[in-house]
Amino acid sequence: MKNVCVITGGGSGMGLATARLMGKNHLIIICGRSAKKLENAVNELTNEGIEIEAYACDVSDYSSVEKLARFAKEKGNVTAVIHAAGMSPNMGDAKQIMEVNALGTININNAFFKVMKEGSCIIDVSSMSAYITPKMVMPVRLYKHSTADPQYFMKKIMKWVNLFPKKVRSGVSYGISKHFVIWFAKQDAARFGTKGIRVISVSPGNFETPMGELEREEADAYTKHCAIKRFGHVDEIASLFAYCASQSAGYLTGVDILCDGGLVASGISPFKKR
Repeated sequence: MKNVCVITGGGSGMGLATARLMGKNHLIIICGRSAKKLENAVNELTNEGIEIEAYACDVSDYSSVEKLARFAKEKGNVTAVIHAAGMSPNMGDAKQIMEVNALGTININNAFFKVMKEGSCIIDVSSMSAYITPKMVMPVRLYKHSTADPQYFMKKIMKWVNLFPKKVRSGVSYGISKHFVIWFAKQDAARFGTKGIRVISVSPGNFETPMGELEREEADAYTKHCAIKRFGHVDEIASLFAYCASQSAGYLTGVDILCDGGLVASGISPFKKR
């Protein structure tokens, strides 16, 4: 059977770059809310000789993610899932951001736990924002509800977010959602480990992607504090994803990898970024 790599948010940016790299030895399934919006990516990689299919999936809807997981299993052995789909503060309101980033991660992990086998790997993509958002913002005590009742978790987490002024809720929701992704991937490593599957998270910094461009004005204020004073290139993060998903990293699980050009190491915070 063919080895299958599923990439959410694979139509552009780091997801597309990763599809190009993983496509050398995998059948690629990229997914987004609309399969039509993925046509350009499919045509581009097909012309490069990569076997690729598009699939419409709303990661915030568990039934939709379950269908994606079943579809992937029908295509072969699901050896890698790279959950790169996400929303930044300028892409939606606080609830939408939390549904896609946090609930979406819960849904992806829960659905693919059923179809992945020993030796495979799932990578949940977080963000350096998880490190630079003030810790006092993070309602870590609520995270535990995600494993037993995702909808109750969402209700509690949004009640917390809505305590903040409306103008900052999208940013707060983004920071919390990405912090949660790291927590969830770490705790889920034990569950997946019972089946010989690895789970890690990767936290990118600012990269040259369509999402990165939406946040360019805000992100530029941080770049001068990086050890590497530029945005990252998508090939650089794609190479990291590919390595982490490979057998070469077979003992790597339950950990977050920060790839941010050295920004977090500078000690920067949102209160003194300028």
